[in-house]
Amino acid sequence: MRDETLCLHAGYTPGNTEPRVVPIVQSTTYTYDTTADVAAVFDEPTKSLIYSRFANPTVMAIEAKIAELEGGVGAMCTTSGQAASLMSILNICQAGESIVASAQIYGGTINLLSYTFKKLGIECIFVDPDASYEEICAAIKPNTKAVFGETIANPALSVLDIEKFAKAAHANNIPLIVDNTFATPVLCKPFDFGADIVIHSTSKYMDGHAVQVGGVIVDSGKFDWTNGKFPEFTEPDESYHGICYTETYGKAAYIIKARMQLMRDFGCYPAAHSAFLLNLGLETLSVRMKQYCENAMVVAKYFQQSDKIESVSYPGLEGDKYYDLAKKYLKGASGVISIVIKGGKDKAIKFMDSLKLASNEVHVADIRTCVLHPAGETHRQLTEEQLKAAGINPGLVRFSVGLENVQDIIDDIEQALAQI
Repeated sequence: MRDETLCLHAGYTPGNTEPRVVPIVQSTTYTYDTTADVAAVFDEPTKSLIYSRFANPTVMAIEAKIAELEGGVGAMCTTSGQAASLMSILNICQAGESIVASAQIYGGTINLLSYTFKKLGIECIFVDPDASYEEICAAIKPNTKAVFGETIANPALSVLDIEKFAKAAHANNIPLIVDNTFATPVLCKPFDFGADIVIHSTSKYMDGHAVQVGGVIVDSGKFDWTNGKFPEFTEPDESYHGICYTETYGKAAYIIKARMQLMRDFGCYPAAHSAFLLNLGLETLSVRMKQYCENAMVVAKYFQQSDKIESVSYPGLEGDKYYDLAKKYLKGASGVISIVIKGGKDKAIKFMDSLKLASNEVHVADIRTCVLHPAGETHRQLTEEQLKAAGINPGLVRFSVGLENVQDIIDDIEQALAQI
């Protein structure tokens, strides 16, 4: 099935007389006939449901849908995109080891990798997203366990050269993890270009309606965990009866280990109702992404014509630094535009505060147009050097184009620009 159909039908097929819509199984626990039945599930957790800290029927249906959309062998939902980032790396990296990451990624992820991971004994080595293959390889150490990047960086809107980063990772026998939040599988399928693990903040375009916070990790099933660098996959897991993940679960070793080890211990699994709400967004994802891209192109071209805008970053625009990569990897450049207002921070804030239709909020990729000042809001914890590396100018405004009539969006921009 193609994406439009998968968005509606993947992950759940009702039987005779069963609900057409994915049902909400609002239960934390499941019953068994005998003690032996319970013991058997703890010996082999994939045999049946144990507890909703691990898995829930509603959430599992959405996990299956997202896995199909991305072309993976399995997926695991989490309570946030940050939790997905955290667990995707902790599943393969421990104290004394390192990862390499693109410097132009979401500010919260930079903080996670730079500071929190440092406390856990995991080093993060940042590289320019435009670094050469040789430069990426040079940053990889013998103890490096993964390479990390974003398909479309938030908020710099640089486009990751997935094939180049995948080539560098694979040359060193490590996986490439790609945050595909802004693109979604409708606009880009990173597995097709060599990525091994994909993560999302499902709070963004997948949900689209700002009603649930969530994340997901998707396993391509293509990476060879038996190459000698990942003994945690090939040696017995003492915490789970000596299970060897690659022997027992084959291509799904990564995602099942994440569930059996990390979800068991961290417990950041979403509620059934949150997954139900997410699914409502997923059902219209393919339709919405096309309209976001169409509206954003019109708005980006309007910004280009204004003498009050210093620069416009939108990969869909001809002449944009990442236009060629966008044409290669994307079916559309999403609905997010980064603009730099002439006059710096004060003028940027004046513009934002003058908007009437667009909301000033700590969110992005909503059905409603919203704006944010990264340097003064979401990325304010970063140093000046980190802001520069992340492509964030003090006058930068992240403009997330919604699904309103595009002329109404432009009218709002016009009156706000008039105030500065």
